[in-house]
Amino acid sequence: MSKGDALLAGEGLVLAHHDRAVVHGVSLGLRAGAVTALVGPNGSGKSTVLRSLARLHRPREGNVRVGERSVWGHSPLSGKEFARNVTLLTQQRPTPSGVSVRDVVSYGRYPYRTGWRGVDLEGGAAVERAMELTGVTAMADRGVDELSGGELQRVWLASCLAQQTSVLLLDEPTNHLDLRYQVEVLDVVRDLADDHDVAVGVVLHDLDHAAIIADEVVLLSEGRVVAAGGVRDVLTGEHLTRAYGVTVHVADDPVTGAIHCRPLGRHTPRPA
Repeated sequence: MSKGDALLAGEGLVLAHHDRAVVHGVSLGLRAGAVTALVGPNGSGKSTVLRSLARLHRPREGNVRVGERSVWGHSPLSGKEFARNVTLLTQQRPTPSGVSVRDVVSYGRYPYRTGWRGVDLEGGAAVERAMELTGVTAMADRGVDELSGGELQRVWLASCLAQQTSVLLLDEPTNHLDLRYQVEVLDVVRDLADDHDVAVGVVLHDLDHAAIIADEVVLLSEGRVVAAGGVRDVLTGEHLTRAYGVTVHVADDPVTGAIHCRPLGRHTPRPA
């Protein structure tokens, strides 16, 4: 597929928890070489949509497709076929005990292992490349239970990259990270799209992060799309105030030139 094609798409997704619909008719497509950010208040359905795109939440209505292949319904992709195309980094991952960084990164190679011995001829090179991209090569032989939260997050990201999929889904990858690791993770995400043509779908709470790395933004509120499109078309004061229920001021950051979003509370200083 050429750059710009939707490698992964959700079409008219209606998603429910038990008997209660929480997402209503959401459609979006993730394009090769582009970062699509899903933003919105808590409970807006961002992570639920992402899980549905990752084949972890079957829609009540609508469908998910990889290229022209359906994930649900007639002649769906097998689990292994899906895992060779799409990978997901969730918010919560376990911390294995007695396992090295290299071993954890190698977990990403499971869709490619064949035969009863699990042969994967290209696995070693893929693991080394993933560790290099995420800056964890120097800690390859350390136990993951010795790592900080930020280091462990990069290791799990490396595991996703070792899976060598054309689509990467990330659920709040900067959550609980300090400023340095936030910047490093966002830089890797942008590099994957720009240098490797990966289609990235990422849930973000920080609107300024979305403004910096995204090509397209989907703004959700109460399970519905408030606005979708380019960063400056979606991240407007009007749209954000409507979605979040608080006045949001939007202006260009004087340092980066990117949009800066500032919620205005009762105690927020105003110019005289």
